[in-house]
Amino acid sequence: VQLQASGGGLVQPGGSLRLSCAASGFTLADYAIGWFRQAPGKEREGVSCISASGTNTLHDASSVRGRFTISKDDEKSTIYLQMNSLEPEDTALYYCAARRFPSRSSYSLLKSSYHYWGQGTQVTVSS
Repeated sequence: VQLQASGGGLVQPGGSLRLSCAASGFTLADYAIGWFRQAPGKEREGVSCISASGTNTLHDASSVRGRFTISKDDEKSTIYLQMNSLEPEDTALYYCAARRFPSRSSYSLLKSSYHYWGQGTQVTVSS
């Protein structure tokens, strides 16, 4: 199982970025995917997740507040995180993670729920 996150960069406040997570070595349609982020000196926190079925998604309401959208393309084995109205507080290293739950409808924002992790992609929001 391999996950490769990309799409990070430097963006001004109010701007947008779309992160991608390329999955390989497993069937994406069988795995739930979570996006996490870690800012310097802080704990890694869950941002958004999507079930294996793709029908269920969850976002951390306190930090995302309707600005982020998670989606996936099973045929391309890629998961996306569309981030709009970015704020300096969104600056962090963003990771994607995968887990095969017993049910394809399951999902989680807990980092302890995930078995496989990709390397991070840096997102910096600054003017």
